[in-house]
Amino acid sequence: MLISIIGLALYYSTPISWAKSLKINHTKTDHSVEIKQTMDKANAFWDSGKTDSAIFYFNKTQSLCVPIEDYADDYVGSLNNSVEILQRNGDYYEAETKLIKAFPYLDKTTNVKYAVNAYTFMAYHYYYTYDNEKALHYHKKALKKAVSTFRKARILSEIAFTYMQQKKYQEAVNLLEPLVKYKIEDKITPSNTNIQRASILYNLGLSYLRLGNHKEQAFKCLNESLEVTLTLNDDYELIGNYYAFYLYYSKYNNPELKKINAIKAYNCAKKAKSITNQINMLTGLIEADDAKNSKKHWEVYSRMIDSLAVSRKKAKNQFADAIYNSKKDKDENLELKNQKAEKELELQRQKNRSYISYVVIFVSIGSLVFIIFYVITKGRKESNNEVFKNEMRISEKLQFELEKDIDKILSFTENYNLEEEENKEKFLFYLNNIYSKTRNISRENSEIATNENFEKDLKEMISGYTNQKLNIIVNGLNAFSWKKIDRVKKITVSRVLQEILDHMKTLNDASLASITFKKEERNIQIVYIDNGKKISSEYFILEKRLQNVENRIKTIKGTLNFDKESENGFKISFKFPI
Repeated sequence: MLISIIGLALYYSTPISWAKSLKINHTKTDHSVEIKQTMDKANAFWDSGKTDSAIFYFNKTQSLCVPIEDYADDYVGSLNNSVEILQRNGDYYEAETKLIKAFPYLDKTTNVKYAVNAYTFMAYHYYYTYDNEKALHYHKKALKKAVSTFRKARILSEIAFTYMQQKKYQEAVNLLEPLVKYKIEDKITPSNTNIQRASILYNLGLSYLRLGNHKEQAFKCLNESLEVTLTLNDDYELIGNYYAFYLYYSKYNNPELKKINAIKAYNCAKKAKSITNQINMLTGLIEADDAKNSKKHWEVYSRMIDSLAVSRKKAKNQFADAIYNSKKDKDENLELKNQKAEKELELQRQKNRSYISYVVIFVSIGSLVFIIFYVITKGRKESNNEVFKNEMRISEKLQFELEKDIDKILSFTENYNLEEEENKEKFLFYLNNIYSKTRNISRENSEIATNENFEKDLKEMISGYTNQKLNIIVNGLNAFSWKKIDRVKKITVSRVLQEILDHMKTLNDASLASITFKKEERNIQIVYIDNGKKISSEYFILEKRLQNVENRIKTIKGTLNFDKESENGFKISFKFPI
Protein backbone atom coordinates (compact mmCIF):
# COMPACT_ATOMS: atom_id res chain seq x y z
CA MET A 1 0.00 0.00 0.00
CA LEU A 2 2.96 2.34 0.73
CA ILE A 3 4.35 1.64 -2.75
CA SER A 4 0.90 2.36 -4.20
CA ILE A 5 0.66 5.73 -2.44
CA ILE A 6 4.17 6.78 -3.58
CA GLY A 7 3.42 5.62 -7.11
CA LEU A 8 0.12 7.47 -7.24
CA ALA A 9 1.83 10.65 -6.04
CA LEU A 10 4.39 10.35 -8.84
CA TYR A 11 1.62 9.51 -11.30
CA TYR A 12 -0.37 12.65 -10.62
CA SER A 13 2.73 14.87 -10.42
CA THR A 14 3.87 14.04 -14.00
CA PRO A 15 2.57 15.91 -17.06
CA ILE A 16 -0.71 14.49 -18.31
CA SER A 17 -1.23 16.57 -21.42
CA TRP A 18 -2.05 13.31 -23.25
CA ALA A 19 -5.23 13.02 -21.25
CA LYS A 20 -6.66 16.14 -22.87
CA SER A 21 -6.60 14.43 -26.24
CA LEU A 22 -8.16 11.22 -24.90
CA LYS A 23 -11.89 11.00 -25.56
CA ILE A 24 -14.03 8.32 -23.98
CA ASN A 25 -17.33 7.87 -25.72
CA HIS A 26 -20.23 6.52 -23.64
CA THR A 27 -22.79 4.96 -25.97
CA LYS A 28 -25.98 3.22 -25.05
CA THR A 29 -26.07 -0.48 -25.84
CA ASP A 30 -29.30 -2.09 -26.97
CA HIS A 31 -29.97 -5.05 -24.66
CA SER A 32 -33.44 -5.87 -26.06
CA VAL A 33 -32.45 -9.18 -27.66
CA GLU A 34 -30.45 -10.37 -24.64
CA ILE A 35 -33.26 -9.33 -22.26
CA LYS A 36 -35.83 -11.28 -24.29
CA GLN A 37 -33.63 -14.39 -24.39
CA THR A 38 -33.02 -14.24 -20.64
CA MET A 39 -36.71 -13.68 -19.89
CA ASP A 40 -37.66 -16.64 -22.12
CA LYS A 41 -35.22 -18.85 -20.19
CA ALA A 42 -36.72 -17.72 -16.89
CA ASN A 43 -40.28 -18.45 -18.05
CA ALA A 44 -39.24 -21.88 -19.40
CA PHE A 45 -37.70 -22.85 -16.05
CA TRP A 46 -40.79 -21.53 -14.23
CA ASP A 47 -43.16 -23.56 -16.44
CA SER A 48 -41.12 -26.71 -15.75
CA GLY A 49 -41.25 -26.15 -11.97
CA LYS A 50 -37.55 -25.20 -11.57
CA THR A 51 -38.26 -22.05 -9.61
CA ASP A 52 -34.73 -21.56 -8.27
CA SER A 53 -33.37 -21.37 -11.85
CA ALA A 54 -36.31 -19.20 -12.91
CA ILE A 55 -35.65 -16.62 -10.22
CA PHE A 56 -31.96 -16.58 -11.17
CA TYR A 57 -32.79 -15.61 -14.76
CA PHE A 58 -35.48 -13.13 -13.71
CA ASN A 59 -32.84 -11.43 -11.56
CA LYS A 60 -30.41 -11.52 -14.48
CA THR A 61 -33.05 -9.84 -16.65
CA GLN A 62 -33.31 -7.02 -14.10
CA SER A 63 -29.54 -6.50 -14.16
CA LEU A 64 -29.65 -6.10 -17.97
CA CYS A 65 -32.37 -3.42 -17.82
CA VAL A 66 -30.00 -0.44 -17.60
CA PRO A 67 -31.02 2.32 -18.06
CA ILE A 68 -34.22 1.11 -16.44
CA GLU A 69 -36.39 3.82 -18.01
CA ASP A 70 -35.67 2.32 -21.45
CA TYR A 71 -36.73 -1.19 -20.38
CA ALA A 72 -39.40 -0.42 -17.77
CA ASP A 73 -41.77 -3.16 -19.04
CA ASP A 74 -39.12 -5.88 -18.81
CA TYR A 75 -37.78 -4.60 -15.49
CA VAL A 76 -41.15 -4.39 -13.72
CA GLY A 77 -42.41 -7.60 -15.38
CA SER A 78 -39.40 -9.65 -14.23
CA LEU A 79 -39.70 -8.18 -10.72
CA ASN A 80 -43.39 -9.16 -10.58
CA ASN A 81 -42.56 -12.72 -11.67
CA SER A 82 -39.81 -13.00 -9.05
CA VAL A 83 -42.22 -11.73 -6.39
CA GLU A 84 -44.85 -14.34 -7.31
CA ILE A 85 -42.28 -17.15 -6.90
CA LEU A 86 -41.00 -15.76 -3.59
CA GLN A 87 -44.53 -15.34 -2.18
CA ARG A 88 -45.51 -18.90 -3.12
CA ASN A 89 -42.47 -20.14 -1.20
CA GLY A 90 -43.13 -18.02 1.89
CA ASP A 91 -40.27 -15.51 1.47
CA TYR A 92 -42.55 -12.49 1.94
CA TYR A 93 -39.97 -9.95 3.06
CA GLU A 94 -37.61 -10.54 0.10
CA ALA A 95 -40.69 -10.28 -2.14
CA GLU A 96 -41.59 -6.93 -0.56
CA THR A 97 -38.03 -5.65 -1.14
CA LYS A 98 -38.31 -6.43 -4.85
CA LEU A 99 -41.76 -4.87 -5.18
CA ILE A 100 -40.52 -1.59 -3.71
CA LYS A 101 -37.89 -1.49 -6.50
CA ALA A 102 -40.67 -1.70 -9.10
CA PHE A 103 -42.85 1.16 -7.83
CA PRO A 104 -40.72 4.12 -9.11
CA TYR A 105 -41.01 2.76 -12.68
CA LEU A 106 -44.73 1.87 -12.83
CA ASP A 107 -45.53 5.12 -14.66
CA LYS A 108 -42.76 4.36 -17.18
CA THR A 109 -44.38 1.08 -18.33
CA THR A 110 -46.39 0.96 -21.57
CA ASN A 111 -49.13 -1.37 -20.27
CA VAL A 112 -51.23 -0.90 -17.13
CA LYS A 113 -51.03 -4.64 -16.40
CA TYR A 114 -47.57 -4.17 -14.88
CA ALA A 115 -48.82 -1.62 -12.34
CA VAL A 116 -51.96 -3.67 -11.63
CA ASN A 117 -49.86 -6.78 -10.97
CA ALA A 118 -47.40 -4.87 -8.75
CA TYR A 119 -50.19 -3.42 -6.59
CA THR A 120 -51.91 -6.82 -6.45
CA PHE A 121 -48.73 -8.58 -5.28
CA MET A 122 -48.23 -5.91 -2.63
CA ALA A 123 -51.80 -6.57 -1.48
CA TYR A 124 -50.98 -10.29 -1.31
CA HIS A 125 -47.90 -9.46 0.77
CA TYR A 126 -49.97 -7.66 3.39
CA TYR A 127 -52.58 -10.45 3.35
CA TYR A 128 -49.85 -13.06 3.96
CA THR A 129 -48.44 -10.92 6.80
CA TYR A 130 -51.90 -10.43 8.40
CA ASP A 131 -52.41 -6.74 7.61
CA ASN A 132 -55.79 -6.83 5.84
CA GLU A 133 -56.30 -3.05 5.90
CA LYS A 134 -53.15 -2.43 3.84
CA ALA A 135 -54.08 -5.37 1.61
CA LEU A 136 -57.39 -3.63 0.85
CA HIS A 137 -55.55 -0.36 0.18
CA TYR A 138 -53.37 -1.90 -2.54
CA HIS A 139 -56.24 -3.94 -4.05
CA LYS A 140 -58.14 -0.66 -4.46
CA LYS A 141 -55.10 0.99 -6.10
CA ALA A 142 -54.96 -1.95 -8.51
CA LEU A 143 -58.70 -1.57 -9.20
CA LYS A 144 -58.22 2.10 -10.18
CA LYS A 145 -55.50 1.11 -12.65
CA ALA A 146 -57.33 -1.87 -14.19
CA VAL A 147 -58.94 -1.40 -17.61
CA SER A 148 -60.58 -4.66 -18.69
CA THR A 149 -63.86 -5.84 -17.18
CA PHE A 150 -62.34 -9.24 -16.48
CA ARG A 151 -59.41 -7.80 -14.51
CA LYS A 152 -61.72 -5.51 -12.53
CA ALA A 153 -63.95 -8.46 -11.66
CA ARG A 154 -60.93 -10.42 -10.48
CA ILE A 155 -59.77 -7.60 -8.22
CA LEU A 156 -63.30 -7.14 -6.80
CA SER A 157 -63.33 -10.86 -5.97
CA GLU A 158 -59.99 -10.47 -4.16
CA ILE A 159 -61.33 -7.47 -2.24
CA ALA A 160 -64.31 -9.59 -1.22
CA PHE A 161 -61.94 -12.35 -0.08
CA THR A 162 -60.09 -9.81 2.08
CA TYR A 163 -63.43 -8.75 3.60
CA MET A 164 -64.02 -12.44 4.43
CA GLN A 165 -60.74 -12.52 6.39
CA GLN A 166 -62.07 -9.54 8.36
CA LYS A 167 -65.37 -11.42 8.92
CA LYS A 168 -67.22 -8.76 6.91
CA TYR A 169 -69.26 -11.41 5.12
CA GLN A 170 -72.17 -9.17 4.12
CA GLU A 171 -69.78 -6.70 2.43
CA ALA A 172 -68.24 -9.64 0.55
CA VAL A 173 -71.68 -10.86 -0.56
CA ASN A 174 -72.59 -7.36 -1.80
CA LEU A 175 -69.51 -7.36 -4.06
CA LEU A 176 -69.79 -10.96 -5.30
CA GLU A 177 -73.52 -11.31 -6.05
CA PRO A 178 -73.43 -8.93 -9.08
CA LEU A 179 -70.32 -10.72 -10.44
CA VAL A 180 -71.99 -14.15 -10.33
CA LYS A 181 -74.88 -13.02 -12.51
CA TYR A 182 -72.63 -12.68 -15.56
CA LYS A 183 -69.98 -14.97 -16.99
CA ILE A 184 -67.19 -12.45 -17.53
CA GLU A 185 -64.73 -13.69 -20.15
CA ASP A 186 -60.98 -13.15 -20.38
CA LYS A 187 -60.53 -12.26 -24.05
CA ILE A 188 -56.72 -12.36 -23.84
CA THR A 189 -56.40 -15.74 -22.07
CA PRO A 190 -59.76 -17.58 -22.40
CA SER A 191 -58.63 -20.42 -20.14
CA ASN A 192 -58.73 -18.00 -17.19
CA THR A 193 -62.49 -17.47 -17.58
CA ASN A 194 -63.58 -20.67 -15.82
CA ILE A 195 -60.84 -20.37 -13.19
CA GLN A 196 -62.11 -16.96 -12.15
CA ARG A 197 -65.78 -17.98 -12.22
CA ALA A 198 -65.06 -20.94 -9.96
CA SER A 199 -63.18 -18.64 -7.56
CA ILE A 200 -66.00 -16.07 -7.40
CA LEU A 201 -68.61 -18.79 -6.75
CA TYR A 202 -66.35 -20.33 -4.08
CA ASN A 203 -65.94 -17.01 -2.23
CA LEU A 204 -69.68 -16.27 -2.43
CA GLY A 205 -70.59 -19.76 -1.18
CA LEU A 206 -68.26 -19.45 1.81
CA SER A 207 -69.63 -15.97 2.59
CA TYR A 208 -73.19 -17.34 2.59
CA LEU A 209 -72.04 -20.20 4.82
CA ARG A 210 -70.42 -17.84 7.34
CA LEU A 211 -73.46 -15.54 7.39
CA GLY A 212 -75.82 -18.38 8.24
CA ASN A 213 -79.48 -18.71 7.17
CA HIS A 214 -78.33 -19.14 3.55
CA LYS A 215 -78.05 -22.92 3.42
CA GLU A 216 -79.46 -23.39 -0.09
CA GLN A 217 -77.58 -20.42 -1.58
CA ALA A 218 -74.30 -21.62 -0.06
CA PHE A 219 -74.76 -25.16 -1.40
CA LYS A 220 -75.72 -23.91 -4.86
CA CYS A 221 -72.64 -21.68 -5.18
CA LEU A 222 -70.21 -24.24 -3.77
CA ASN A 223 -71.64 -27.01 -5.97
CA GLU A 224 -71.44 -24.89 -9.15
CA SER A 225 -67.89 -23.87 -8.25
CA LEU A 226 -66.97 -27.55 -7.88
CA GLU A 227 -68.55 -28.44 -11.23
CA VAL A 228 -66.59 -25.69 -13.01
CA THR A 229 -63.34 -26.65 -11.28
CA LEU A 230 -63.74 -30.31 -12.27
CA THR A 231 -63.59 -29.25 -15.93
CA LEU A 232 -60.17 -27.67 -15.32
CA ASN A 233 -58.56 -31.00 -14.36
CA ASP A 234 -56.53 -29.18 -11.67
CA ASP A 235 -56.12 -31.00 -8.35
CA TYR A 236 -54.71 -27.89 -6.66
CA GLU A 237 -57.89 -25.90 -7.37
CA LEU A 238 -60.08 -28.81 -6.17
CA ILE A 239 -58.55 -28.72 -2.68
CA GLY A 240 -60.48 -25.59 -1.76
CA ASN A 241 -63.76 -26.90 -3.24
CA TYR A 242 -63.77 -30.11 -1.23
CA TYR A 243 -62.62 -28.33 1.91
CA ALA A 244 -65.51 -25.87 1.50
CA PHE A 245 -67.95 -28.81 1.49
CA TYR A 246 -66.19 -30.19 4.58
CA LEU A 247 -66.98 -26.86 6.29
CA TYR A 248 -70.53 -26.92 4.90
CA TYR A 249 -71.34 -30.38 6.26
CA SER A 250 -69.62 -29.54 9.54
CA LYS A 251 -71.99 -26.59 9.96
CA TYR A 252 -75.09 -28.54 8.92
CA ASN A 253 -74.20 -31.68 10.91
CA ASN A 254 -73.64 -34.44 8.36
CA PRO A 255 -70.65 -36.41 9.75
CA GLU A 256 -70.48 -38.90 6.89
CA LEU A 257 -70.35 -36.32 4.08
CA LYS A 258 -68.05 -34.16 6.18
CA LYS A 259 -65.57 -37.04 6.42
CA ILE A 260 -65.86 -37.89 2.68
CA ASN A 261 -65.07 -34.33 1.62
CA ALA A 262 -62.18 -34.04 4.11
CA ILE A 263 -60.68 -37.20 2.54
CA LYS A 264 -61.19 -35.83 -0.99
CA ALA A 265 -59.54 -32.52 -0.07
CA TYR A 266 -56.56 -34.34 1.46
CA ASN A 267 -56.19 -36.66 -1.58
CA CYS A 268 -56.23 -33.67 -3.97
CA ALA A 269 -53.56 -31.97 -1.87
CA LYS A 270 -51.42 -35.12 -2.15
CA LYS A 271 -51.90 -35.30 -5.93
CA ALA A 272 -51.01 -31.61 -6.24
CA LYS A 273 -47.92 -32.25 -4.04
CA SER A 274 -48.87 -29.28 -1.86
CA ILE A 275 -47.33 -30.00 1.56
CA THR A 276 -48.92 -26.96 3.23
CA ASN A 277 -52.41 -27.93 2.06
CA GLN A 278 -51.86 -31.56 3.06
CA ILE A 279 -51.09 -30.41 6.59
CA ASN A 280 -54.17 -28.15 6.67
CA MET A 281 -56.44 -30.90 5.32
CA LEU A 282 -55.07 -33.39 7.85
CA THR A 283 -56.38 -31.21 10.68
CA GLY A 284 -59.85 -31.61 9.15
CA LEU A 285 -59.40 -35.37 8.82
CA ILE A 286 -58.26 -35.68 12.44
CA GLU A 287 -61.45 -33.95 13.51
CA ALA A 288 -63.79 -35.77 11.08
CA ASP A 289 -62.51 -39.36 11.19
CA ASP A 290 -62.89 -42.06 13.84
CA ALA A 291 -60.47 -42.45 16.76
CA LYS A 292 -58.32 -45.17 15.17
CA ASN A 293 -57.79 -43.29 11.91
CA SER A 294 -57.38 -39.95 13.68
CA LYS A 295 -54.35 -41.35 15.47
CA LYS A 296 -52.82 -42.38 12.13
CA HIS A 297 -53.57 -38.96 10.66
CA TRP A 298 -51.89 -37.34 13.64
CA GLU A 299 -48.70 -39.35 13.12
CA VAL A 300 -48.60 -38.29 9.45
CA TYR A 301 -49.33 -34.69 10.49
CA SER A 302 -46.38 -34.69 12.92
CA ARG A 303 -43.96 -36.04 10.32
CA MET A 304 -45.09 -33.55 7.70
CA ILE A 305 -44.74 -30.57 10.06
CA ASP A 306 -41.08 -31.52 10.61
CA SER A 307 -40.53 -32.13 6.89
CA LEU A 308 -42.10 -28.78 5.95
CA ALA A 309 -39.77 -26.87 8.27
CA VAL A 310 -36.73 -28.49 6.66
CA SER A 311 -37.94 -28.08 3.06
CA ARG A 312 -38.80 -24.41 3.55
CA LYS A 313 -35.35 -23.75 4.94
CA LYS A 314 -33.79 -25.47 1.91
CA ALA A 315 -36.03 -23.52 -0.47
CA LYS A 316 -35.05 -20.22 1.13
CA ASN A 317 -31.39 -21.21 0.86
CA GLN A 318 -31.87 -21.95 -2.85
CA PHE A 319 -33.49 -18.58 -3.45
CA ALA A 320 -30.79 -16.86 -1.43
CA ASP A 321 -28.15 -18.55 -3.62
CA ALA A 322 -30.01 -17.52 -6.78
CA ILE A 323 -30.24 -13.90 -5.63
CA TYR A 324 -26.57 -13.89 -4.59
CA ASN A 325 -25.45 -15.44 -7.89
CA SER A 326 -27.49 -12.91 -9.85
CA LYS A 327 -25.84 -10.01 -8.02
CA LYS A 328 -22.46 -11.63 -8.48
CA ASP A 329 -23.10 -12.04 -12.20
CA LYS A 330 -24.04 -8.35 -12.47
CA ASP A 331 -20.89 -7.33 -10.61
CA GLU A 332 -18.74 -9.51 -12.88
CA ASN A 333 -20.26 -7.90 -15.99
CA LEU A 334 -19.53 -4.44 -14.62
CA GLU A 335 -16.01 -5.52 -13.71
CA LEU A 336 -15.41 -6.79 -17.26
CA LYS A 337 -16.62 -3.47 -18.69
CA ASN A 338 -14.32 -1.59 -16.34
CA GLN A 339 -11.39 -3.79 -17.27
CA LYS A 340 -12.02 -3.12 -20.96
CA ALA A 341 -12.03 0.65 -20.36
CA GLU A 342 -8.86 0.37 -18.28
CA LYS A 343 -7.10 -1.52 -21.08
CA GLU A 344 -7.96 1.23 -23.55
CA LEU A 345 -6.54 3.81 -21.16
CA GLU A 346 -3.43 1.72 -20.59
CA LEU A 347 -2.70 1.67 -24.34
CA GLN A 348 -2.63 5.48 -24.26
CA ARG A 349 -0.55 5.52 -21.11
CA GLN A 350 2.15 3.33 -22.70
CA LYS A 351 3.07 6.29 -24.95
CA ASN A 352 3.27 8.81 -22.11
CA ARG A 353 4.10 7.01 -18.88
CA SER A 354 7.20 5.55 -17.30
CA TYR A 355 7.75 2.13 -15.75
CA ILE A 356 6.43 3.35 -12.39
CA SER A 357 2.90 3.59 -13.85
CA TYR A 358 2.79 -0.15 -14.48
CA VAL A 359 4.07 -0.88 -10.99
CA VAL A 360 1.34 1.34 -9.50
CA ILE A 361 -1.42 -0.35 -11.51
CA PHE A 362 -0.18 -3.85 -10.69
CA VAL A 363 0.23 -3.22 -6.95
CA SER A 364 -3.08 -1.32 -6.67
CA ILE A 365 -5.13 -3.99 -8.44
CA GLY A 366 -3.39 -6.76 -6.50
CA SER A 367 -4.05 -5.03 -3.18
CA LEU A 368 -7.70 -4.39 -4.09
CA VAL A 369 -8.32 -7.99 -5.16
CA PHE A 370 -6.67 -9.28 -1.98
CA ILE A 371 -8.76 -6.98 0.25
CA ILE A 372 -12.00 -7.87 -1.54
CA PHE A 373 -11.21 -11.60 -1.37
CA TYR A 374 -10.32 -11.34 2.32
CA VAL A 375 -13.47 -9.38 3.23
CA ILE A 376 -15.78 -11.70 1.25
CA THR A 377 -14.19 -14.86 2.71
CA LYS A 378 -14.37 -13.51 6.25
CA GLY A 379 -17.97 -12.37 5.76
CA ARG A 380 -19.07 -15.75 4.44
CA LYS A 381 -17.42 -17.58 7.34
CA GLU A 382 -19.03 -15.32 9.94
CA SER A 383 -22.41 -15.56 8.19
CA ASN A 384 -22.27 -19.38 8.08
CA ASN A 385 -21.30 -19.55 11.77
CA GLU A 386 -24.16 -17.24 12.71
CA VAL A 387 -26.67 -19.26 10.67
CA PHE A 388 -25.49 -22.48 12.35
CA LYS A 389 -25.82 -20.95 15.83
CA ASN A 390 -29.33 -19.66 15.06
CA GLU A 391 -30.43 -23.04 13.68
CA MET A 392 -29.14 -24.85 16.78
CA ARG A 393 -30.86 -22.35 19.07
CA ILE A 394 -34.19 -22.63 17.24
CA SER A 395 -33.91 -26.43 17.15
CA GLU A 396 -33.27 -26.58 20.92
CA LYS A 397 -36.16 -24.22 21.56
CA LEU A 398 -38.54 -26.31 19.46
CA GLN A 399 -37.49 -29.44 21.33
CA PHE A 400 -37.81 -27.71 24.74
CA GLU A 401 -41.19 -26.13 23.95
CA LEU A 402 -42.92 -28.98 22.11
CA GLU A 403 -41.51 -32.28 23.36
CA LYS A 404 -43.71 -32.50 26.45
CA ASP A 405 -46.81 -31.34 24.58
CA ILE A 406 -46.36 -33.92 21.83
CA ASP A 407 -45.81 -36.73 24.38
CA LYS A 408 -48.88 -35.53 26.22
CA ILE A 409 -51.12 -35.55 23.15
CA LEU A 410 -49.88 -38.98 22.03
CA SER A 411 -50.63 -40.34 25.49
CA PHE A 412 -54.08 -38.74 25.33
CA THR A 413 -54.92 -40.42 22.01
CA GLU A 414 -53.93 -43.81 23.47
CA ASN A 415 -55.88 -43.51 26.72
CA TYR A 416 -59.06 -41.68 25.71
CA ASN A 417 -61.84 -42.31 23.22
CA LEU A 418 -61.68 -39.51 20.65
CA GLU A 419 -65.21 -40.21 19.43
CA GLU A 420 -66.55 -38.61 22.62
CA GLU A 421 -67.20 -34.91 22.08
CA GLU A 422 -65.46 -33.78 25.27
CA ASN A 423 -62.29 -35.74 24.48
CA LYS A 424 -62.34 -34.51 20.89
CA GLU A 425 -62.50 -30.90 22.07
CA LYS A 426 -59.58 -31.45 24.45
CA PHE A 427 -57.62 -33.07 21.64
CA LEU A 428 -58.22 -30.07 19.34
CA PHE A 429 -57.28 -27.73 22.21
CA TYR A 430 -53.93 -29.53 22.59
CA LEU A 431 -53.35 -29.28 18.83
CA ASN A 432 -54.08 -25.56 18.88
CA ASN A 433 -51.68 -25.13 21.81
CA ILE A 434 -48.86 -26.74 19.80
CA TYR A 435 -49.69 -24.52 16.83
CA SER A 436 -49.62 -21.40 19.04
CA LYS A 437 -46.20 -22.30 20.43
CA THR A 438 -44.69 -22.92 17.00
CA ARG A 439 -46.20 -19.64 15.77
CA ASN A 440 -44.65 -17.79 18.75
CA ILE A 441 -41.23 -19.31 18.03
CA SER A 442 -41.57 -18.23 14.40
CA ARG A 443 -42.49 -14.72 15.52
CA GLU A 444 -39.55 -14.58 17.93
CA ASN A 445 -37.11 -15.35 15.11
CA SER A 446 -38.68 -13.15 12.46
CA GLU A 447 -37.32 -9.83 11.31
CA ILE A 448 -37.93 -6.83 13.60
CA ALA A 449 -38.99 -3.53 12.03
CA THR A 450 -36.91 -0.60 13.25
CA ASN A 451 -38.65 2.13 11.23
CA GLU A 452 -41.56 4.34 12.25
CA ASN A 453 -43.66 1.21 12.96
CA PHE A 454 -41.34 0.05 15.75
CA GLU A 455 -43.54 1.23 18.65
CA LYS A 456 -46.65 -0.30 17.06
CA ASP A 457 -44.95 -3.66 16.35
CA LEU A 458 -43.44 -3.77 19.83
CA LYS A 459 -46.83 -3.16 21.43
CA GLU A 460 -48.40 -5.87 19.26
CA MET A 461 -45.66 -8.29 20.26
CA ILE A 462 -46.28 -7.63 23.96
CA SER A 463 -50.05 -7.91 23.56
CA GLY A 464 -49.53 -11.35 22.02
CA TYR A 465 -48.69 -12.65 25.52
CA THR A 466 -51.98 -11.40 26.96
CA ASN A 467 -54.57 -14.10 27.55
CA GLN A 468 -57.48 -14.98 29.85
CA LYS A 469 -55.08 -15.58 32.75
CA LEU A 470 -52.67 -12.68 32.23
CA ASN A 471 -53.25 -8.99 31.53
CA ILE A 472 -50.25 -6.80 30.57
CA ILE A 473 -50.26 -2.99 30.92
CA VAL A 474 -47.78 -0.95 28.85
CA ASN A 475 -46.82 2.54 30.09
CA GLY A 476 -44.63 5.25 28.56
CA LEU A 477 -43.90 3.49 25.24
CA ASN A 478 -44.76 6.65 23.28
CA ALA A 479 -43.54 9.12 25.92
CA PHE A 480 -40.33 9.77 23.94
CA SER A 481 -39.18 9.44 20.33
CA TRP A 482 -37.63 6.15 19.23
CA LYS A 483 -36.45 7.60 15.92
CA LYS A 484 -33.13 8.82 17.36
CA ILE A 485 -32.36 5.46 19.00
CA ASP A 486 -30.00 3.13 17.14
CA ARG A 487 -31.67 0.22 15.27
CA VAL A 488 -29.45 -2.34 17.06
CA LYS A 489 -30.73 -1.08 20.42
CA LYS A 490 -34.34 -1.29 19.18
CA ILE A 491 -33.83 -4.90 18.09
CA THR A 492 -32.18 -5.69 21.44
CA VAL A 493 -35.11 -4.17 23.38
CA SER A 494 -37.62 -6.24 21.42
CA ARG A 495 -35.66 -9.50 21.81
CA VAL A 496 -35.00 -8.93 25.52
CA LEU A 497 -38.69 -8.29 26.25
CA GLN A 498 -39.62 -11.40 24.24
CA GLU A 499 -37.29 -13.59 26.29
CA ILE A 500 -38.42 -12.09 29.62
CA LEU A 501 -42.09 -12.61 28.76
CA ASP A 502 -41.40 -16.16 27.53
CA HIS A 503 -39.70 -17.12 30.78
CA MET A 504 -42.31 -15.42 32.96
CA LYS A 505 -45.01 -17.33 31.11
CA THR A 506 -43.42 -20.69 31.95
CA LEU A 507 -42.04 -19.99 35.45
CA ASN A 508 -44.51 -17.56 37.00
CA ASP A 509 -48.22 -17.60 37.91
CA ALA A 510 -48.95 -13.88 37.54
CA SER A 511 -52.38 -12.55 36.54
CA LEU A 512 -51.31 -8.92 36.09
CA ALA A 513 -48.06 -7.45 34.74
CA SER A 514 -46.85 -4.04 33.68
CA ILE A 515 -44.00 -2.85 31.44
CA THR A 516 -42.89 0.76 31.95
CA PHE A 517 -40.62 2.74 29.63
CA LYS A 518 -38.78 5.76 31.06
CA LYS A 519 -36.25 8.23 29.66
CA GLU A 520 -33.76 9.44 32.29
CA GLU A 521 -31.34 12.03 30.91
CA ARG A 522 -29.23 10.00 28.41
CA ASN A 523 -30.59 6.58 29.41
CA ILE A 524 -33.67 4.50 28.66
CA GLN A 525 -34.98 2.35 31.54
CA ILE A 526 -37.50 -0.48 31.08
CA VAL A 527 -39.13 -2.05 34.15
CA TYR A 528 -41.15 -5.30 34.22
CA ILE A 529 -43.35 -5.96 37.31
CA ASP A 530 -45.96 -8.66 37.97
CA ASN A 531 -47.98 -9.98 40.90
CA GLY A 532 -46.74 -13.58 40.66
CA LYS A 533 -45.66 -15.46 43.79
CA LYS A 534 -44.28 -18.64 42.28
CA ILE A 535 -41.06 -17.10 40.93
CA SER A 536 -39.50 -16.56 44.36
CA SER A 537 -38.52 -20.23 44.51
CA GLU A 538 -37.27 -20.26 40.93
CA TYR A 539 -34.66 -17.45 41.02
CA PHE A 540 -31.72 -19.74 40.35
CA ILE A 541 -33.41 -21.27 37.29
CA LEU A 542 -34.53 -17.86 36.04
CA GLU A 543 -31.10 -16.24 36.42
CA LYS A 544 -29.57 -19.11 34.47
CA ARG A 545 -32.16 -18.84 31.69
CA LEU A 546 -31.81 -15.06 31.48
CA GLN A 547 -28.05 -15.26 30.94
CA ASN A 548 -28.65 -14.71 27.22
CA VAL A 549 -30.77 -11.64 28.06
CA GLU A 550 -27.97 -10.18 30.15
CA ASN A 551 -25.46 -10.80 27.35
CA ARG A 552 -27.72 -9.02 24.86
CA ILE A 553 -28.01 -5.98 27.13
CA LYS A 554 -24.25 -5.85 27.66
CA THR A 555 -23.71 -5.58 23.90
CA ILE A 556 -25.47 -2.18 23.99
CA LYS A 557 -23.61 -1.17 27.19
CA GLY A 558 -26.68 -1.73 29.36
CA THR A 559 -27.29 -3.36 32.75
CA LEU A 560 -29.85 -5.88 34.06
CA ASN A 561 -31.21 -5.78 37.64
CA PHE A 562 -33.28 -8.29 39.65
CA ASP A 563 -35.35 -7.20 42.65
CA LYS A 564 -35.14 -10.32 44.83
CA GLU A 565 -36.53 -8.53 47.90
CA SER A 566 -39.90 -7.63 46.38
CA GLU A 567 -42.76 -8.87 48.58
CA ASN A 568 -45.63 -8.12 46.19
CA GLY A 569 -44.51 -10.07 43.13
CA PHE A 570 -41.59 -10.13 40.76
CA LYS A 571 -39.61 -7.18 39.34
CA ILE A 572 -36.83 -6.97 36.79
CA SER A 573 -35.43 -3.92 35.02
CA PHE A 574 -32.76 -2.99 32.53
CA LYS A 575 -31.41 0.25 31.14
CA PHE A 576 -29.06 1.34 28.40
CA PRO A 577 -27.62 4.62 27.10
CA ILE A 578 -29.31 6.31 24.14
